[in-house]
Amino acid sequence: MITIHFNGQQQQLPQPVDLQQLLEQSGVQTRFCALELNGQLVPREQWSSTLLADGDRLEVVTLVGGG
Repeated sequence: MITIHFNGQQQQLPQPVDLQQLLEQSGVQTRFCALELNGQLVPREQWSSTLLADGDRLEVVTLVGGG
C-alpha cells in the first residue's frame, strides 16, 4: 500500500500505478490538463511510464475558459 497526495487530498493506493492509470481511475478529463509531480511538470508522453511512489504529491491543473 502506498500513500500519495492527489490535488491536496491524501489517498491510499493498494499498489503503485502510473499517472495515466490514476487519472483514468479518478475520472479526470485529460484533454486539457497538465500534471505536476513533486513540483515538476510531467510531459504527457511520460504519463504512462511514470509510476507513483509512496509520498508523491500530484497536482492536476486544468484549463478553464471564460470571457
